[in-house]
Amino acid sequence: MSNNITFFVAVGGGLLSFLSPCVLPLIPAYLGSLAGPEILEPKIRKFHLPLFLHSLAFVAGLTLVFVALGALVGWAGFSFASQQITRRIAGIMLIVFGLYMLLAIKIPWLNYERRFNAARTGRIGYLRSFVIGLIFAFAWTPCAGPILGGILALALNTNTVLQGILLLLCYSLGVAVPFLALGIAFDFLLPLLKQIRKYSVVIYLVSGALLIFTGILTLSKVWF
Repeated sequence: MSNNITFFVAVGGGLLSFLSPCVLPLIPAYLGSLAGPEILEPKIRKFHLPLFLHSLAFVAGLTLVFVALGALVGWAGFSFASQQITRRIAGIMLIVFGLYMLLAIKIPWLNYERRFNAARTGRIGYLRSFVIGLIFAFAWTPCAGPILGGILALALNTNTVLQGILLLLCYSLGVAVPFLALGIAFDFLLPLLKQIRKYSVVIYLVSGALLIFTGILTLSKVWF
């Protein structure tokens, strides 16, 4: 598979994860937990530099975990003697994750959410926001997890540690850009966020279909 295509898929996967129905609705609550609940109170619209810095620390923690996963999976792919084996494993994983997402809409228990409680306690600091980002990556909700799993499957298929790291950096970029945009222009973008939420289930279904399509292409060696 072309590196340019896989990197594009990874960025798109990060964006779709951000827009998933069990992540998108929680974003205001997370931002409120990071910088204080006062940001959710009605006021004159303005930019929030402290909120942006908290968001940046949060994203840094998130990215660190994803990059470590990418390196680990890329190393695992490199350790396999046969690239054909890793390609088949990656393709099957992509299709399974895609089917999981489609079935989760109709089978509620598949869509059970492991939400991390980021309630504000004690003094707010940027280190705390960084740690919350680390924990959030590990407590990633199941309805976004299959997309991350799909990107990890692609990382496995790269057979190199560096490519695995780059893929997960691209995935993190897809998550980080909208999160940081909200961090610096929360009051301006919150109405848009509410509008997008109306279509989050459709976005989720499209994401599942894309994972299946990517898995089929991977198995058929169309992108090789």
